[in-house]
Amino acid sequence: MRIMCAFSVLLLGAASAPGQKVTTPQGVHVLQNKGFDDSDRARQEILDLYKDLRVTDVLDGMDLIGLQDIGLMDNDIRPLWRDTEKFSHRFAGFAITVRHVPTDVRAGQNSFPDLAGFEKFKSEQYRRAPDAWMSVARPGDVAVIDASGVFETGFIGSNNSLGWAEKGVAGVVTNAGARDTDEIVKVKRIPVYCKDGYSTRGVRPGRLIAESYNFPINCSGVTVYPGDVIVADGDGVIVVPRQHAQQVGKLAREINQDDEQSRGKRYQRLGIPMDSTIKK
Repeated sequence: MRIMCAFSVLLLGAASAPGQKVTTPQGVHVLQNKGFDDSDRARQEILDLYKDLRVTDVLDGMDLIGLQDIGLMDNDIRPLWRDTEKFSHRFAGFAITVRHVPTDVRAGQNSFPDLAGFEKFKSEQYRRAPDAWMSVARPGDVAVIDASGVFETGFIGSNNSLGWAEKGVAGVVTNAGARDTDEIVKVKRIPVYCKDGYSTRGVRPGRLIAESYNFPINCSGVTVYPGDVIVADGDGVIVVPRQHAQQVGKLAREINQDDEQSRGKRYQRLGIPMDSTIKK
């Protein structure tokens, strides 16, 4: 059984005691704990350790400490876009866990006598499904979002995802999908990993609300805790429990370096020009 680790959150200007649950004015629940060093220095050490590591390297490292297939998300979680030149679709970062739940109001535009009534409803519902987790997002964080089975809802769009990129969010992983995907793919500013790399076209109002962030969630077969290390590339997504991040990262780094050396020699024998995946 994994031991829960979460990090301190300063919410709306007021701190709370470890383990305390806080509810925002919008009704979003937040758990405040600190079970590990989440300083900028500690975070940067881990980011440096995982830089350019592949999902397969990390999976092999997890195997070596007895966590075989633990943390490996279902294979249907795929990148919405891939960059085979610069590999900008790859990332490693720290989980901010987000949970959405079905709304208690399911109504469409035709349920209202006029457009103004629907627009009022839409505005009210958006206030119940905000990107509240953005208040604690730091550069290098990764949003891991559980849609609770409401897949036809586009809570990742071309507009708000750019706001996440502005905040330094490294990527987003969800068991649902994204909308406005043409624009997301065109600008390629934030990697999106989602179910079958598919689009979810509806807006949030009338479909779901934001229930909590920085609580443990389940996303595609993996229990994800706040602060876990998330690694994603063309092979999928793996979650490293934060308490094992240093050990797994060091083992994965050794595996990666050995692979690079071996591939480099094969490149030479095959006459393939060296590329960015082979360190000189």
